[in-house]
Amino acid sequence: MGDAGEGLIDADSRIQERLEEIERERTAKHGPAVRNPELVRALESLRLARTELERQLAATTHERRKAQIAQAIAEIDRRMAETAAAQTAAVSSR
Repeated sequence: MGDAGEGLIDADSRIQERLEEIERERTAKHGPAVRNPELVRALESLRLARTELERQLAATTHERRKAQIAQAIAEIDRRMAETAAAQTAAVSSR
């Protein structure tokens, strides 16, 4: 196999090294792996619900409805705090 074969082997090893480097960078960017993806989904769902309720609160003129929405936002904030605490406990228990 002459110089051409050695060149292919060198190129292949450089490609492998680059792929490993890219994977390390990707892992570093995204931080540690999430232990419980269900908690992440729950937290994201609560964030979306809060955003929707804030939109409704801004558009509502009826005082009773505003009070209901404010209570719902407070409840979502409470649940978000619980979920975030559970997520932190799950990550720190590693």
